[in-house]
Amino acid sequence: MKRVSLLLASLLLSATAFANECEKANTQIESNECYDAQYKKDDQLLNQTYKKVLNLATPEQQNLLKQAQLAWIKVRDADCKFVSSGSEGGTIGPMIYSICLSDRTKERTAFLESLTQCEEGDLSCPLPPQQN
Repeated sequence: MKRVSLLLASLLLSATAFANECEKANTQIESNECYDAQYKKDDQLLNQTYKKVLNLATPEQQNLLKQAQLAWIKVRDADCKFVSSGSEGGTIGPMIYSICLSDRTKERTAFLESLTQCEEGDLSCPLPPQQN
């Protein structure tokens, strides 16, 4: 339950904060650039979180996590291409694609971060409990 609460709180806070900043853009190009920059920040945080989880995993789990992450990236990218396909070729298309990438990346980051909060006896969490 603690992991779910952390996941939801982090998603709501990060999405709201940046959406307000990008809404201040005056042109579509500025909006596209803003949302692309946000996606890149979200991707950096994902990579940091991924490395943290990777360091907590056993060698066998590290291999499984690497496979899962590569598969997740393919699904995320394909999903966002589909989501933005209705605006493909238009000036808003890059923004729709970046927002999708950012949203999916934040979700994955929150999930991976939740794995660092495993509690003793939680068999649904593959990593060992962390000392607080």
